[in-house]
Amino acid sequence: MGKVLSFINQKGGVGKTTSAVNVGLSLAVSEIKTLIVDLDPQANATIGLSDLTKKSDKNIYDVLINETDITEAIAKTTFPCLDVVPSTNDLVGAEVELVNIMAREYQLKTALKKIVRKYDVIILDCPPSLGLLTINALTSSHAIIIPIQCEYYALEGLSQLLNTFRLVQRHLNKKLVIGGVLMTMYDSRLNLSKQVVQEVKSYFKEKLFKTLIYRNVKLSEAPSFGKTIFQYDSNGVGAKAYLALAKEVKQRFFS
Repeated sequence: MGKVLSFINQKGGVGKTTSAVNVGLSLAVSEIKTLIVDLDPQANATIGLSDLTKKSDKNIYDVLINETDITEAIAKTTFPCLDVVPSTNDLVGAEVELVNIMAREYQLKTALKKIVRKYDVIILDCPPSLGLLTINALTSSHAIIIPIQCEYYALEGLSQLLNTFRLVQRHLNKKLVIGGVLMTMYDSRLNLSKQVVQEVKSYFKEKLFKTLIYRNVKLSEAPSFGKTIFQYDSNGVGAKAYLALAKEVKQRFFS
């Protein structure tokens, strides 16, 4: 059965989607059968993978709200080991629409049951909020991966995220664990970056990935061209960092 991993942080702009997309592709390239599910109404993962993805008529909104079979929403990519379930702006209304659905916290888990054995890993790119879409992701997941920006305000809101994690763990998904914490937008010239890493390390200890994702213009530019970092700047610092991170993810979850 495949591992389900949620990339989650309710603070936007921390490199969550960039990490989900590039780790997913790195795993797929190493022949780990990977599905990326875009749960964010902004559809950034869908846009960032658009250059690779064949068009699908259905999306995650259809699966969650219209109860479309998830197999109909899976889009193939040019990589044989990578599939995508795209998002749509319609997902903005899903938070409200889910409220009236029976077992609303389990909609995604129920959908994924049909396909979880077909993949080695399913990566969920969560929206930057702690609403019902994120609760659905946490209820469905084996583990969460938390990207944290190396900046002063990065740790704000983390306690809220961890409270939500514990509530889901207590009431909806007892097996949920913190699979890893990832430091993004690291700048070695700034003492602040080093201080934030030390602070996070003292709290999360061995959960912290050794790989640091450095602040990098190419990483920011790539999604606007519908490309992953491996298509946009394959020999750059960003691509090498995500390959190293994917190696750590493999050791942590697949060894």
